[in-house]
Amino acid sequence: MHIDQGAQVASVPGSDMTTKVKRRLTTILCADAKSYARLMEADETGTILTLRQYRAAMDGLVERHDGRTVNTWGDAVIAEFPSVVEAVRCGIEIQRELGQRNGGRPESEQMWFRIGINLGDVMVEGDDLYGEGVNTAARLQELAEPGGILISSTVHDLVRNKLSVTFDFLGQQAVKNVSEPVTCYRVLIEGQATPPFAAERAATAPRNGTARSFGAFLGALPRSVKVIAALVVFLFLINVFSGLDEIWFHWPATVGLLLVLLRLSFRRRGGDGRGKS
Repeated sequence: MHIDQGAQVASVPGSDMTTKVKRRLTTILCADAKSYARLMEADETGTILTLRQYRAAMDGLVERHDGRTVNTWGDAVIAEFPSVVEAVRCGIEIQRELGQRNGGRPESEQMWFRIGINLGDVMVEGDDLYGEGVNTAARLQELAEPGGILISSTVHDLVRNKLSVTFDFLGQQAVKNVSEPVTCYRVLIEGQATPPFAAERAATAPRNGTARSFGAFLGALPRSVKVIAALVVFLFLINVFSGLDEIWFHWPATVGLLLVLLRLSFRRRGGDGRGKS
């Protein structure tokens, strides 16, 4: 397997110098099929044939975008790309291609994939990749809608001005086996066939905009804004418990509010347009 010149090599503590962990920064695409077990139960032979056809189509698109299929097991696929832009383009083309193929099949035989894409540091062992960079992509894939794509904020920051697609900001999402919430975006794919279970998809998909929890909104705020807001609340409580005969907390609160607005304004200018949403 070709290793980029930028790959890092580190010795494993307690081992001899022949045992090394190679690391590199790469873009990971994870995909798996919805309701694969149900499809297998209904028609094992037909499902395996469909999976082979869909995987062949996915492998061809991965190669076309200069990627490499890292691993496959069951209905899952992991691929890596040296380019973040090409990884997202590949994901979009995969969903369009498979959507068209599903359009020609009975609903009971349709196979819809979910895709998650993340840019992260990974460990390299032979042809396999390990580490949090891979885990995050896999968890994003689990959150994605059938026929849809979720990307991490690191991916979004690098592609938002380079692709003619729209991104839906979903805020921070708690994901299994990842300690910190992951900020993610949904890629809105134009001209894509719609899965038949749209109602189920809408009920289980991560919420965006005002439908996100208030806690997720607070979590996305800069630390400095949280500190200022906490101080304003603290001053208000002091004013309440010391008596409301004289209301004075609004003066420092006004200053705090102005600081918050300035902070948010600078933040928007620095990273404006969370996608073309």
